[in-house]
Amino acid sequence: MADARIESSAPGPSPSTPINPLLPSLPEIQTIESPGAPSQSDSAGSPQTSNVVVDPLGLEEPLPKRRKFEANSQINEKLEQRLGGILCCAVCLDLPKIAVYQCQMGHLMCAACFTHLLADGRLRDQAATCPNCRVEISKSTASRNLAVEKAVSELPSDCQFCGKEFPCKSLERHEQVECEERPTNCKYIRIGCQWKGPIHEAQEHEGMCSHPKKSGAEVMAALQARDMEFEEEKKFYGTLIDLLSYEKIIFNDLQMKPYRTDEYVQKLFYETARFTAFNHQWVVKARINNSQRDPHQSTEREITYQLILKTKTSCPLNIHYFALKGPFSDMKLTTKIYKHDFTDSENMSEYNHLPLPDSSECNRLLASKAINFRLIMFLLSK
Repeated sequence: MADARIESSAPGPSPSTPINPLLPSLPEIQTIESPGAPSQSDSAGSPQTSNVVVDPLGLEEPLPKRRKFEANSQINEKLEQRLGGILCCAVCLDLPKIAVYQCQMGHLMCAACFTHLLADGRLRDQAATCPNCRVEISKSTASRNLAVEKAVSELPSDCQFCGKEFPCKSLERHEQVECEERPTNCKYIRIGCQWKGPIHEAQEHEGMCSHPKKSGAEVMAALQARDMEFEEEKKFYGTLIDLLSYEKIIFNDLQMKPYRTDEYVQKLFYETARFTAFNHQWVVKARINNSQRDPHQSTEREITYQLILKTKTSCPLNIHYFALKGPFSDMKLTTKIYKHDFTDSENMSEYNHLPLPDSSECNRLLASKAINFRLIMFLLSK
């Protein structure tokens, strides 16, 4: 019992004595006034202290930072609009409608702008570059971004007629078939009615149209214009049928490659290798914008071509010819027949227009390394 009393009466650590000798005791922890608090000799007469306790080791945690909001921040902006600004073409700043290409650094370009850049590089005789990072681009280095194409197809886009939003993948069908505001012509356009308006108003207009009530003499001018178009089309098919009845017909699948002249101001031409037709050697030569000095500065572009006889002939050669896209090309080309009488002195035809639908198709051909087509020739035997 004595031992027990001795152990129980042994002096223990007082409340003010720290367990860790390195830490100060509780009385040594003092409070300080906060910078914005009133002094101790305030009007109340009692000392006031702040509720901020100073950690003697400097281990207090900082107060959590408040998130800053700008008064005019666009927090309500739609996700579709933000994605539209990110996935747009770096050249035209529009959402791509068909294919999306990207350079090696990932900058996006729509198919039309991509081919336009390649065509400009061809016309300037320079490597095409990305407009953002200036890295070289070509059909071998650039690649399609299928993920972006699928994402863009789901983004909404405004109809150009009614202004409503539709997914890009269904917008074309809506504008062509479904939209009630799409423009249409009056069904009496053949007899001279020039009305054009929304399709939902067509039925009302046709019920009030005055052209069906006109006399034959009044609608004769419109009918004559239609007859002229029909006669031109009839003449073309008649000529083609007559040519197919010729004894000597030949076709060649050709490839035109670009080259430049040695002049001070170099000019771009395309030319095929020599080919044989009717026991003679021939070459097809083409130029851009009729050899305009700076064709890359023009947005309107066209290709003209000529047929050249490379061998001598003892008698004139009455040749009809026209170009088709052929089996090794996907160019969009209409048919137009040309004629020339080849002799030793007149061994080159005039530069004739290659009937492409628009400048975009011309850019697509210029962007490729070569132009493939089929040339059909007819020789009139005398």
